[in-house]
Amino acid sequence: MSEMAERMAVIRGLDLYEILLEIENRGIAFEQLLTIPEQDEWIYSDGKSTTCVAFILAMYKEAGVFDPLYDSIQVTEFTIRDAYMLKIFESNITRLPSWCNTEYGKIPFCQILGEYRMELPEYNTVEPYAHMNENCPSLPPHYQRPLKC
Repeated sequence: MSEMAERMAVIRGLDLYEILLEIENRGIAFEQLLTIPEQDEWIYSDGKSTTCVAFILAMYKEAGVFDPLYDSIQVTEFTIRDAYMLKIFESNITRLPSWCNTEYGKIPFCQILGEYRMELPEYNTVEPYAHMNENCPSLPPHYQRPLKC
């Protein structure tokens, strides 16, 4: 956990106004608060909160896909694009089932359903690394990703 996350870890049960007062008292800027990487183990007032992609990646994490990086990967920091860019998928398309590419032409993955062909730029190209996606910018419309952010 980052030093900033550790400093904020004890704040519980506060509304937004109270949080703003607390971070001011601790000498933390609101912009800094927004950049603290979310931790997979955080539980919110209404329970654990996750996106669909974080849920799938959490299952991958528990299955050992990210070993030996288990403790340094926070799947709650991943977007859908980050997930499909992970270099964890079959890279030899001859090993994919033959039906994967018949209707859509040659693509490096299996599209099971859908009226439109999916395009996944940079699919299966980024090796997982410690603290992945914890400092990545996420500005639309291109969501440019620096290396090792």
